[in-house]
Amino acid sequence: MNIDTPLQLLGGLAPKTFMQRHWQKKPLVIRQAIPGFVPPLDRSDLLDLAAQEEVQSRLVVQASEGGKQPWRFKHGPFGRKALPPFKQTGWTLLVQGVDLLDERVHALMNQFRFVPDARLDDVMVSYATDGGGVGPHFDSYDVFLLQAHGQRRWRIGKQKDLSLQPGMPLKILAHFEPEMEFVLNPGDMLYLPPRYAHDGIAEGECMTYSIGFRAPSRSELAGELLQRLAEDAGDAVGEGLYADPKQAAVAQAGQIPDTLVAFARKALEDALRDPLALQRILGEYLTEPKGHVLFDAEATGEADAGLVLDRRTRMAYDAKHVFINGESFLASGRDAQLMRLLADERVLGATSVKRLSAPARELVQDWLEAGWIHGDN
Repeated sequence: MNIDTPLQLLGGLAPKTFMQRHWQKKPLVIRQAIPGFVPPLDRSDLLDLAAQEEVQSRLVVQASEGGKQPWRFKHGPFGRKALPPFKQTGWTLLVQGVDLLDERVHALMNQFRFVPDARLDDVMVSYATDGGGVGPHFDSYDVFLLQAHGQRRWRIGKQKDLSLQPGMPLKILAHFEPEMEFVLNPGDMLYLPPRYAHDGIAEGECMTYSIGFRAPSRSELAGELLQRLAEDAGDAVGEGLYADPKQAAVAQAGQIPDTLVAFARKALEDALRDPLALQRILGEYLTEPKGHVLFDAEATGEADAGLVLDRRTRMAYDAKHVFINGESFLASGRDAQLMRLLADERVLGATSVKRLSAPARELVQDWLEAGWIHGDN
């Protein structure tokens, strides 16, 4: 992608300019980000997805004024009879990870690849009846809110007080203070940085596509990486036992010996001795498919043909590795260049495939048979 070329998607800003001015800094309302936008999925399609066991869906219902339960929340799957009538106001159906389920929605998400793939999360599609919404709240990640059908009124504010209403099934702000208000029509889009408070209310029946970006916390990232490091610790540090042949008799048995502390410190240092260990486990973590993702494990072409990554496949690279769906491979030279091209473009032409080394072509064939990539015949 040419990051210096102005995009209608970003209101005439080049990706480079958008990232400098707005990304993680301030909101942007973009009128007709996608002119004449026709949503890939209509209401019926979304309801069909919400009825499937393997699809993550949620239902939010706002009670009429004075109701004992102002908000009700439920996880799917939802058969049609489990949903309120369309004439009932104030309810919202949310379906997560739609880009993994529909090639057209995946193509829509790919328009946002001026942000690193390591940050792209998924596309959530919401359907709401008149007055529907999920209450004033904030997200801990960046999001583009693309209006797909009907109208939605947004109120947003750079809120300092992020306290939540107690006893609610949803994370609803206790003291929402909007600063701006506007209505989005089909094709309009709103970008919001993390922790920017917002409240979207459907004006009539509406659908919104939310393109979200993952933002792991320090604790989440540290815990995940340490767990993966621990799994590899046996190979890195060996199975040598602590030995203390010079340990003297002690009068204070409760004190931990300094030699044992030093032994533990050395074990941790050895676990991190490989200079590539951190990069490797980070790349594996960032490309790990979500737990509910399944691939069709069957060959769909030959390695001699051009290649296309499956829409569910996560692929990335660093200076030394290529990562795909939680696995890592050391790569250098021409193979590394071609694998990086596949990760960047998500396709690799037949001519380029033929330039891969024999071991790399064998690896590609394994990925074909696993359903991670497909032949582009």
